[in-house]
Amino acid sequence: MDVIERELTDPWEGVLVAPARGSDTGVLVLAGSSGRVERERARILAEQGMTALSIRWFGGPGQSPGICEIPLETFTTAVDHLQADGAERIGILGTSKGAEAALLTAVHDPRVDVVIALSPTSRVWCNVGPGRDGAQHPYRSSWTWREQALPFIPMDDSWTSAEPGIGPVAIRGWYERSELTFAHLLPPAEIPVDKARADLLLVAGGDDAMWPSLPFAEQLARRRRSAGATVHLVARHDAGHRPRLPGESPAPASPQFLYGGTPEADALLGAAAWSQILDMLRSDG
Repeated sequence: MDVIERELTDPWEGVLVAPARGSDTGVLVLAGSSGRVERERARILAEQGMTALSIRWFGGPGQSPGICEIPLETFTTAVDHLQADGAERIGILGTSKGAEAALLTAVHDPRVDVVIALSPTSRVWCNVGPGRDGAQHPYRSSWTWREQALPFIPMDDSWTSAEPGIGPVAIRGWYERSELTFAHLLPPAEIPVDKARADLLLVAGGDDAMWPSLPFAEQLARRRRSAGATVHLVARHDAGHRPRLPGESPAPASPQFLYGGTPEADALLGAAAWSQILDMLRSDG
């Protein structure tokens, strides 16, 4: 399918990729803590007949340099943009911290019809990196809504990595330790997906070494089902933090983090979820 790609500079850096014949389905594509614009993923979705918008939601001009008190209005403005471009059905596809943002946006914006959360969390976490003031500590919420910080879980900085020496580390244990240390803060930090109107698809790997995304996804699914809301969960126990969709390049190795899984397992997880992703995003899905 022929697509048209347009660079965006205002109100954020980004790219809009749309089928040449247009589409009534719009998808906001959010990266995780890399902060990058997900060009390849947007193109793949556009080739399937959807208008795909991917934005830099932190670290760009005029934005917080880290994931610290990011206004959820960043994402509702992107929904405005998709609607202005003709989208009648709105989806958000986010990975990791981008999945956290996607879920929270759907809770607060009833225009969102479907959320695809890859390697999600079930809770709001603290900042990753500095805020606009350049300070990383004390910990603050990753997100705000109407200028109010959302309740969050801080990190227990007494945790140390099990990997000796220098090189990439698995930080899943840091999140698990922080949940135990700050157990009293868990209830107000839960993402209330039971209140979201959107349909929900969760995709997670059991070998995720960044954070326990499969247990998080199972918690989100229970929360939805307890409210009588629908939810779909696609999982592979040998996949890691970075599921890859059909047609995407393998994720590059990181000098800083271990992500778990293998390129083969991560691709198989993405492939297993792909048909459901398309069905849920398309207006006839």
